[in-house]
Amino acid sequence: MRGNMNNMMKQMQKMQKKMMKAQEELHEMTFEASAGGGMVTVIANGKKEITDVQIKEEVVDPDDIEMLQDLIIAATNDVLNQVDEKSNETMGQFTKGLNMPGMF
Repeated sequence: MRGNMNNMMKQMQKMQKKMMKAQEELHEMTFEASAGGGMVTVIANGKKEITDVQIKEEVVDPDDIEMLQDLIIAATNDVLNQVDEKSNETMGQFTKGLNMPGMF
């Protein structure tokens, strides 16, 4: 019984190290999304931090600021969804098969 517990603890420690490494790799990734046919591009890292916003000059219309705002929102939401999907894919491999509600 005691040997099983020690073995289980070692396995949990290994999994924790793998999870931490996977999370570090995720945080270093770059994600990019565009809207308006590339008129607005938003770049984020795996920590969900926006690192760059690129706006093409021709989309800047003082008479239609709302369109530019919509394009920025669309590209930002898209890039953040990409980060979420990759995070779920990356971290989900560790929680698959574990039935521990509320743990992750």
